[in-house]
Amino acid sequence: MKFDDLDKKMRVYEQSIDQTVLNEMYLVARLDGRNFSRLTKEICDFEAPFDERFRDMMIKTVKVLMDCGFRVVYGYTESDEISLLFHKEENTFGRKVRKFNSILAGMASAVFSLELGQPVAFDCRLVPLPNVELVQDYFLWRQADAHRNALNAHCYWMLRKEGKSVEEATKMLEGKSVSYKNELLFSRDINFDKLPGWQKRGTGVFWTEVEKTGYNPVTNSEEKAIRRELKTDMELELGEKYAQFIKGLAE
Repeated sequence: MKFDDLDKKMRVYEQSIDQTVLNEMYLVARLDGRNFSRLTKEICDFEAPFDERFRDMMIKTVKVLMDCGFRVVYGYTESDEISLLFHKEENTFGRKVRKFNSILAGMASAVFSLELGQPVAFDCRLVPLPNVELVQDYFLWRQADAHRNALNAHCYWMLRKEGKSVEEATKMLEGKSVSYKNELLFSRDINFDKLPGWQKRGTGVFWTEVEKTGYNPVTNSEEKAIRRELKTDMELELGEKYAQFIKGLAE
């Protein structure tokens, strides 16, 4: 069989489960670390419940993803997950799902592995959203998840450090209310409200324009220019203020 004929025949199978996201849809990608619970608790010497070294590795990964060939307007990370909001007119690779998922997961895995010094893996899924209100809801949802996880993690590890076993600490928190958990921490002189914002609300990364001064060898003079830089925000707003911030980036 001639190559052109064979190529045409096999392309049908290769592309048989290809999906593309409609141009009218907003695009968000969410990446999660594979087996990161074991990585952070058993393999690496990370501080529990939160470690600044791990946080900084996640932020570095977000920044690389935001500048790796896609038009990403916002990156958000909490725990071992990353969410990326794309420019509403992003059309790289014709919005093929497999291209976004494979490239972003591969890039995140490579960057974090280099930062950590051992191989790790991320998975990736695209989340198509039909309107800006759902984009706002998505990031409010992830921020709420960060808050819930932070409260549970601080309670759990406080009990573990007091000598409770995995089973005992888990049972003590099972089915308990938010107010109970806050009071539990407060009884040990831990005010959850005063803990660092990045632990409770996650971290945001977005593009800003800054004025830079440089030397122009042609004119033999200093000149000012506007450059784009990535800004990291570890004290994100809550509620409606955060929703409006997301809306401004999405539109």
